[in-house]
Amino acid sequence: MTVTDCGREVAFEAAPERVILLETAPVTILDGLGVMDRVVARAGDFPAGYYSAELARQIQDIPSLSEDLDASGHLMLSQEEVVAQEPDLALGLPDGVTRDGLRDAGIAVLEQELHCPNHGTDADFETLWAEIDRLGTVFRAPEEATTLIDELQDRVAAVETSDAVRQESRTAAVLYPSVGGGPVYAYGTGSMAQPQLEAAGLENVFADVSERVFEVQTEELVDRDPEVLILLHQGEPDGVAEAVTSLPGAETVRAVEDGSIIVQRFNFTEPASPLTVEGLERITEELHADR
Repeated sequence: MTVTDCGREVAFEAAPERVILLETAPVTILDGLGVMDRVVARAGDFPAGYYSAELARQIQDIPSLSEDLDASGHLMLSQEEVVAQEPDLALGLPDGVTRDGLRDAGIAVLEQELHCPNHGTDADFETLWAEIDRLGTVFRAPEEATTLIDELQDRVAAVETSDAVRQESRTAAVLYPSVGGGPVYAYGTGSMAQPQLEAAGLENVFADVSERVFEVQTEELVDRDPEVLILLHQGEPDGVAEAVTSLPGAETVRAVEDGSIIVQRFNFTEPASPLTVEGLERITEELHADR
C-alpha cells in the first residue's frame, strides 16, 4: 500500500512489524489500533500521566534510546541510534534524523501532518481523524481505526453540545512559556489548539495567525488581552504559570487578573492524537468546575 506523508508517497509491502517511536503522540493511536506490541524502541519523554496504568507499564517495558530534550522540548538523538534498531517504520522525525537517511537504510518515516514543513492549512479535528485512518491503513486495522474515530467523535460532540460550552463566550490564548526565562510561544490556526478552543466555546485571540506555533512578545499578549490562558509544558508544571504572570505588564491581562489559567501537559493539546480530545475534556471541566 502507499500513503502520503508531507507530500511524499511512502510505500509499504506489508504492515510494519518493527516500529520505533520518535515522538510521543502516536502512542494512544497505536494503542487504540491494538498494535503497540509492534513497538521495539522509543525515544523521548513518555510521562505516565498521559496514559492508563496498563499502557504506562507497557511503554516502560519498551527499550528507551534517549530521554534527552533540549531547552525547547525537542528530542536529541542521532540517526545512527535509530538505524541500529533496524525498524521498518519510524514515527516522528526529530532534529538530527533525516527522512532520506532513514529511507536509504530501508526505514519508512511517517510524520504528523501538522509538523510537515509545507503544511499551510488550518487544523481541525478532521486532522486527527485522518491521522488515525492513515495509521489504520498502514497497520491493516481499518475496523479498529473506525471504532476509535467514532468514539472520539462522540466525545467531542458531547463537549460541544454541553450547556456550559453553549454559554461560553470568552477569548483565550494557548501558550508555551519558557520556564526560567526565555521566549513565550503562542499557537495559531495551524495547531490543534485552534479546534480545541473552538470545541470548548473559546475564541483564539491569535486566530488571525495561520502558523502552528510562533514566538509572541509580551506587549502583543497584553494588547490581545485573552480572558483565559492555557499554558502547555513538558516536564514538571512548577513555574509554568509564573513564567507568564511575571512578565512585565502581564498583571493587566484579564486571564491573569481573574486567575483563569489552566496548565496542562503539551500532548493534551499538540499534536493530533486521542490525547487532544482528553485535553479538550480537561479544559472544559476546569473552566466550568465552579459554574
